[in-house]
Amino acid sequence: MIGRFRLVMKKIIIVSATSGNNLTLAKNIGELFDLKNEIITLEDYHLPLYTGKFKLENQTIINDLCEKVVNANGFVFCGPEYNGGSAPILTNAITWISVTTDYWRDAFSDKIGLIATHSGGNGNSFLSTFRQQLEFMGVIVYPRSIVVNKSKEFNVESSKKIIDRFQKLL
Repeated sequence: MIGRFRLVMKKIIIVSATSGNNLTLAKNIGELFDLKNEIITLEDYHLPLYTGKFKLENQTIINDLCEKVVNANGFVFCGPEYNGGSAPILTNAITWISVTTDYWRDAFSDKIGLIATHSGGNGNSFLSTFRQQLEFMGVIVYPRSIVVNKSKEFNVESSKKIIDRFQKLL
């Protein structure tokens, strides 16, 4: 506590949909943050496909993921473009989180998010469809994105500028 103000450490969760190129992208992005951040890979959670009838046998798996998301001040989502949209694992995880919290938007509402992609193509369809999904969930999505593909390598200088501006909004 300094005077009347309490210092609160902001925390960013960097979510990698996959454990390949997007995890590498997540790690590259994580190194550029001045704020505390944690990288999670959705493949590590082994979440079953969500159906309204299915219940998790091991609720701790989703509770751990939910706790991380609920306690985050902001997010960076790193995912590939699949068939013109989001990777199924990303949509599935968001669905599990939304049905596990008391109110389905609890984990996401009024938080800031940044979208990044390492895709085979330009990733534009993923960026636009996922932006729409996050905004529907209540996330304030940063207008710039980080894009890597086979013809566009990770640009440290440009990404650092994006991350610096993103952090100021927290």
